[in-house]
Amino acid sequence: MISGKNIHKAYGTVQVLKGVDIDINKGEVVSIVGPSGSGKSTLLHILGTLDKPDTGSVLMNNIPVSTLSGKQLAAFRNKNIGFVFQFHHLLPEFSALENVCIPAWLGGRRRKEVTREARDLLAILGVDHRLENKPNELSGGEQQRVAVARALINQPEIIFADEPTGNLDTTNARELHRLFFDLRDRFQQTFLIVTHNEELATLSDRTLHMKDGLIV
Repeated sequence: MISGKNIHKAYGTVQVLKGVDIDINKGEVVSIVGPSGSGKSTLLHILGTLDKPDTGSVLMNNIPVSTLSGKQLAAFRNKNIGFVFQFHHLLPEFSALENVCIPAWLGGRRRKEVTREARDLLAILGVDHRLENKPNELSGGEQQRVAVARALINQPEIIFADEPTGNLDTTNARELHRLFFDLRDRFQQTFLIVTHNEELATLSDRTLHMKDGLIV
């Protein structure tokens, strides 16, 4: 599914990743944990095509994504990858339903079909009563569920989640992690989650520990 080999990344003189090897299988829910500054988010961003390694390679379904650029990369990302971040990045001027639809509309999909799928996803995630509400009218947990629906709208093969529970209380955090498993079982998707929460990480199929720019 995903294979990263000998990934190095530096910012100025700071070596953030020092030769990381990682393999994620289809349908896995994998968590990456470690102290701040260990390189977790940098690795996630490189695997998710939001950044490029200085050296090393990333394959996704045997496609060398680390070599794609421009329109090729944008099209690949839109079709194959979903992102969930700690800060939801919902667009404040749009409703929950519109926020979910936007990635699919940008991908050129039919408006009515996308709207129907977005409504279905928001129902699965338990926020279909909030379709017309804007982000500032939603609770933190509701905003995060809308963000998850947005990540799923193009039916990507893999979801990258960077500290997705960082702004949630314990109850909502546990619910979100359970939700990831429910979605994996329902849609056969793969989840790679960066988290500081070791308790929640233990719920994953596999937990990878990072320290000083390496998986240990």
